[in-house]
Amino acid sequence: MNVVTLIGNLATDVELKELGEGKRVASFLLAVDRASKEGGADFVRVSVWDRQPDLCRQFLHKGDRAALDGRLRSRSWQAPDGTRRNAVEVVANRVQFLTVSGSEPAATPKTPFEEAAVS
Repeated sequence: MNVVTLIGNLATDVELKELGEGKRVASFLLAVDRASKEGGADFVRVSVWDRQPDLCRQFLHKGDRAALDGRLRSRSWQAPDGTRRNAVEVVANRVQFLTVSGSEPAATPKTPFEEAAVS
């Protein structure tokens, strides 16, 4: 079973890319706190598809808190210098915006959880 659930703060702004034929993808880094004595955070690359890219670009900004669920995806490619590169990212199925304007925690997100979710 490939299921990931994360809550964290955006470490970058949302980057939106046009892929042609009306398809878009947005990506960002999510900083997820470690629950350990040493503390720190893990930085996880997240991508969102379908209707979510526009919503994430509109409502999420660096520092905002978000919750998401999705799946892990690994990929590899050959870099321009000829080296083989690998990456693991989370492909989000649902994103919930936990910060509203003014950096106050959201009791109710501006965009409902279901509206930001992929069908």
